Amino acid sequence: MKAIYTICLCAIIGLPNASAQDLFPDGTPVPEWFSDNSAIDINSLGRHYRITDYGTANDSTEIQTEQIQAVIDKAQREGGGVIIIPEGTFLSGSLFFKPGTHLHLEEGAVLKGSDDISHFPIIMTRMEGQTLRYFAALVNADGVDGFSISGRGTINGNGLRYWKAFWLRREFNPQCTNMDEMRPRLLYISRCKDVLLADVSLINSPFWTTHLYKCENVRLRNLYIFSPSRPVKAPSTDAVDIDACTNVHIKGCYMSVNDDAVALKGGKGPAADRDPGNGGNRNIIIEDCTYGFCHSALTCGSESIHNRNIIFRRSTVDSAQRLLWLKMRPDTPQRYEYILVEDIRGNAANFLYIHPWTQFFDLKGLPPPQPSSAGHISMRNIRLDCSIFLNVEQSEQYRLSDFSFENLHIRAAENSDIPADCIDNFKPENIFINGHGITEP
Repeated sequence: MKAIYTICLCAIIGLPNASAQDLFPDGTPVPEWFSDNSAIDINSLGRHYRITDYGTANDSTEIQTEQIQAVIDKAQREGGGVIIIPEGTFLSGSLFFKPGTHLHLEEGAVLKGSDDISHFPIIMTRMEGQTLRYFAALVNADGVDGFSISGRGTINGNGLRYWKAFWLRREFNPQCTNMDEMRPRLLYISRCKDVLLADVSLINSPFWTTHLYKCENVRLRNLYIFSPSRPVKAPSTDAVDIDACTNVHIKGCYMSVNDDAVALKGGKGPAADRDPGNGGNRNIIIEDCTYGFCHSALTCGSESIHNRNIIFRRSTVDSAQRLLWLKMRPDTPQRYEYILVEDIRGNAANFLYIHPWTQFFDLKGLPPPQPSSAGHISMRNIRLDCSIFLNVEQSEQYRLSDFSFENLHIRAAENSDIPADCIDNFKPENIFINGHGITEP
């Protein structure tokens, strides 16, 4: 089911109108670009190239990578245009979109990823905060300004075989990492400006679902993003990974995956902030979305350096493990600042989760970095049922300061105390936990 119903979420549950918010948390104006919700018109994008007109078979058993790539290449040679996937199921390995080309999936169309890893070439790419040789995604666009994916069709990563292989390998070697078991991502969009992903379903990714790297002005609108948590868990199938990007708008999407829904990344390691391949995330707005099961609705980390001006608002959460998760790596210099979470309804196991993130700790032979920090974090106008309200660990590895909680109505099974000793300059106002007002830490 598509998530189009979430567009009117604010009217349904009585939340403030979007136009009331015109400033980022640090006080700078939100660019007018974020207010443009105009529908995509594929007729304005150039000539249409229907893949079945060029020798591509509607066959879910025979690999069609070469045929589809040939259509993309032809469109580029002829000045650009829209690659049309018609109704039917088309099996493919990695596809590489070129400048001037776009992807449109008609209703009933399925672009289905191969479950044979040999159909995904090893290339220089970005993965887990590093630039290295790894498998290409199913859909790749590098340096394709103006790139778009649209339509009512589906991109299906066909991940079951990859998931089973991962868990079998993890059973054999509990220390194996995500990249030890060979899996492609669903979408990888890098070094692009003015990107629009609208209306499509993105399901069953073998690995991360949507990975944006060093992009600017990216809209994700009315997407349905899903991977299962049972009967076979789809490991590390993050819905959206934002990696060193500026101006990203996620609106009206449904996200339910067996890992983080929206994860902010950018690099890792003690010298991560000096690596030109890394970077921070700035000006990110996530709004009017609906969340099913996920490890966290919004996560800073685990490969993250600097996140600033992040807004997460007017959304419903159901069965998330955490509403907001700040992963603090002791082997990486990190700064998370000016983050606003507001107008949220639903339930999550943890309202706020802050702990050292030590999985695969690696100083790479260098001294530890200076302590990290998280500050100017505001959470307001939230009604949430949870098991634990504040799951915050005090640590010498980071400093927490300038947290503001306002108009919170929380039902929590445990841990109703405000951790004043963990957060400097903590400001609570109008907080109700299990019906009892708490005004002082």
